[in-house]
Amino acid sequence: MFKTLANAWKHKDLRNKLLFVCAILLIYRIGTAIPVPFVDANVLSDSFTGTIFGFLNTLSGGALEQGSLFALGVSPYITASIVIQLLTVAIPPLERLAKQGEEGKRKINAITRYITIALSVITALGYYFLLKQYNALSSFATDAHPVLSAFVILACYCAGSSIVMWLAEKINDHGIGNGISLILFANIVSRAGPLLMNFISMFRDEYNGVYYNIGGFQLQIQKGAGHVIGSTIFTVLAIVGMLALIWYIIYISDSERRIPINYAKRNIGRKMYGGQSTNIPLKINMAGVMPIIFANAILQIPSTITMFTGTPTSGFWKVVYDLFSPTSGFYAVLTFVLILAFAYFYVSISFNPTEVAQNIQRNGGAVPGLRPGKPTSDYIKKVLSNVTFMGALSLSVVAVIPLFIHVIINLVPTICGWFGGTAPVWFSTYSYASELAFSGTSVIIVVGVILETVREIEAELAMRTNRKALTR
Repeated sequence: MFKTLANAWKHKDLRNKLLFVCAILLIYRIGTAIPVPFVDANVLSDSFTGTIFGFLNTLSGGALEQGSLFALGVSPYITASIVIQLLTVAIPPLERLAKQGEEGKRKINAITRYITIALSVITALGYYFLLKQYNALSSFATDAHPVLSAFVILACYCAGSSIVMWLAEKINDHGIGNGISLILFANIVSRAGPLLMNFISMFRDEYNGVYYNIGGFQLQIQKGAGHVIGSTIFTVLAIVGMLALIWYIIYISDSERRIPINYAKRNIGRKMYGGQSTNIPLKINMAGVMPIIFANAILQIPSTITMFTGTPTSGFWKVVYDLFSPTSGFYAVLTFVLILAFAYFYVSISFNPTEVAQNIQRNGGAVPGLRPGKPTSDYIKKVLSNVTFMGALSLSVVAVIPLFIHVIINLVPTICGWFGGTAPVWFSTYSYASELAFSGTSVIIVVGVILETVREIEAELAMRTNRKALTR
């Protein structure tokens, strides 16, 4: 990876693209720190711990808990992209428009922008009600001029969402990589500092003295003893688990299933063409990080509804709220299913086996043991389905395992209570478990974005190398 970046830095146009991406991400990070009038964000940070808003805060790079200009992040743009892709498959006029080349692509992008703005208004309104629920608005906003302040706050958040959309599209047009993915990457990486501080606090409290009471057995670790047993064990397990996740994601991303293709010999004029063997490489994780991003965008819908209605305390809606909480097993199962579904959906709209089979037949090729045409197309579909399932299953498992661990950790205080005791203090006091609940999803996004960006840089380098060879 570092060698690829070093080679890209030697080319002026690639260097300019990389610097452009860095500049855009810097502008975005500055926007996450710009405050919005009439919003007091000091009360928000502690309120998001252990909830779905904690993960949304990670995806926004901490902007959600700060109530800053870019608090909505790229969520409206991602949701709009999902909606337009679903409508493109379901509505024939949009499908025809998507096949019209650059002109159709420009019209589709324009429709996506309009949907993004509409979703920004809805999400901003929900976030405004959430701020009121947590008493995060100044007295000027709640008592003196509520209508004016509400208009200003909503306008700021809608403008911030539009700016984020514009920044992502500028990366797509003039930079390297996917704008949405790179912004999410920058947001997740920016949360490494607060997560490290949680670990430091965990160590400090155990060092200063921890009281254990499990099943009537009492153990007091005195201040200054330095026995940070629980924190050390958890930290070692977390580091080992994170390294294992990174290795596994890279292994899956680089794995592929190759379909062999043989081309018959053909005489064209005085020259003979063909007579060679090649293959079609099908990536195990062909969809990349998009299923993860799409699945989390859908799972944000209940939290958006909660912004309007407030957190229920009893009744049917309390049961629904608990089901969609990150501490529930149902949430983990739903994450698993959505990642599988979106992986198949994304591959179906990005890879056409019938068109590939036709191109093979047109060029005089064939899969060994299969006739050209429909038999070849059916075989590619079957192989693609199996490959997609394995890739989606790998993504789902990596994303869901930390969620299940989070569920188990949250059950520890309850289980200890059944036996008449209490859990170690760091089980209930600190938020490291909630921070790491979505570590699988975060690692997939970070590693996936790095790999995709490096591949795109390598493709740009290969294209320039071939062009230089042809001009000699």
